[in-house]
Amino acid sequence: MSSTDVSRLLGLAQKFNNFYLTGVPKGDIRPFLVGGQQVGLIKSDVYKQLLKYPEVFCIRDCEYTKQGLVELNPAFRDYNERTARLEKVLRDLRSEGLFSALQGWREECFEVKSEHRALLKMERAATPLFGVRKYGVDINGYVKHPQHGLCIWLQQRSNTKETWPGKWDNMVGGGLSVGYGIMETAIKEAAEEASIPSDLVKNLVSAGCVSFFFESDQGLFPNTEYVFDLELPVDFVPHNADGEVQAFELLPANECVERVFTPDFKTTSAPVVIDFLIRHGYITAENELNFTQIVELLHVPLQSLYTYKTRLEQKLQQQHASSLPPINKDDNSPTSSSTKRLLENGHNKKESA
Repeated sequence: MSSTDVSRLLGLAQKFNNFYLTGVPKGDIRPFLVGGQQVGLIKSDVYKQLLKYPEVFCIRDCEYTKQGLVELNPAFRDYNERTARLEKVLRDLRSEGLFSALQGWREECFEVKSEHRALLKMERAATPLFGVRKYGVDINGYVKHPQHGLCIWLQQRSNTKETWPGKWDNMVGGGLSVGYGIMETAIKEAAEEASIPSDLVKNLVSAGCVSFFFESDQGLFPNTEYVFDLELPVDFVPHNADGEVQAFELLPANECVERVFTPDFKTTSAPVVIDFLIRHGYITAENELNFTQIVELLHVPLQSLYTYKTRLEQKLQQQHASSLPPINKDDNSPTSSSTKRLLENGHNKKESA
């Protein structure tokens, strides 16, 4: 890499730090709980609208969070009931035209989970409003070109896409919809978006994950992308099969970096490209002043944003440590039972007389 390339990269890194990833949410944000578990983050503009649905959302003050919390009515006991009651609210909000995110309604659902347990499913377009974690798959299609060196295939999204229309993007990408696994999604999207044949897609190499937090006027994006690398023959040219891509372009690595940091590139796909260039030695600690910070922003520990109940338990334990007798390991003991009641639904519960 030339000194000019390094200088350009340093400037781009500053843009990356300032405009693309924030690392953690800021401002007036409340935990969103389902089944007593925190699964999301709700900004004040969404919170104000949810106040109109007291039969669906329990809005509570809590001494352990400054803003209080929002909880899906705990009377909704199973996956299907939670999903149906929430969907009705979302369709109402969509009809009122209050949130730009809902203009991209897809009739495609993502699962809302606590750890590995699915609690409900939610329309994909609504997930930024509730700050729930989203998961997707990205494939970096690249070529080792004899003249241009490392080159990367990018796609230009169709102008009719519900989100990010006309923006440049990774060669292949797609969200993990309900009912699809990670590799299953990768293979499906490779065929639909780029017509990659089975004899090539079998060479997919898992390259880990990229996790990042992004905030825009559409909401909160705590995203985790499962990343795959796919080396392609020099003479292979992808073509679209589902009408969601209008063009493909093969760019040398330095031109790809420049494209990523323009307004014409899909913001939430930029981390995947940067991660690829780091792993393949194009961006290094030697040529990038902010290397460590960039790597950290590509691997934000998103689980640390969803620890409301854990933090509450710790505070309650500290508060009552001096007054409660030693806890008996027997779950049927009076002390253990009392502690459980205090933590029911993730908030301080008054005991009955």
